[in-house]
Amino acid sequence: MYDTQFVAMLATAMVTMSVMILALYVITVIAYWQIFKKAGEKGWKSLIPLYNSYIMYKISWKTSMFWIMLILDIVYAVLACINVYAQNGILSFLSFAIYIAVFVIAIISMHKLSKAFGHGAGFTVGLVLLSPIFILILAFGSSQYVGNTTVTAEKIEE
Repeated sequence: MYDTQFVAMLATAMVTMSVMILALYVITVIAYWQIFKKAGEKGWKSLIPLYNSYIMYKISWKTSMFWIMLILDIVYAVLACINVYAQNGILSFLSFAIYIAVFVIAIISMHKLSKAFGHGAGFTVGLVLLSPIFILILAFGSSQYVGNTTVTAEKIEE
């Protein structure tokens, strides 16, 4: 009934993609481990999903932004699921607006990360467009953690 060559080719493609995704994940965890060490955090924190994002926000911006992003992501997911069944124009618009907000906050977060390691807008563009490569550059390059500029600015204002 099934063409065995097609099934074999499909299985090979799935295994290959799985190995590539796993390798990218391992490389990313190793890079985050190094970034966390440069920022004075424990490297093992890069191993725990969600907690590693929380630490990245702590290093580069504010932890409150992590919670805002998490809530926006959950609301977006719920609205997207409801909209699959409801096909409501207002829900579609609201989902799109939340998606744009998450996208903008993510770019700002990358810029804050770039500034925390002494880089500027050009490095931010690299983080946005070629994130895995620029994360590796932050981790294993000569970049030094200069501090969370947001927290520093807030302390100066007090």
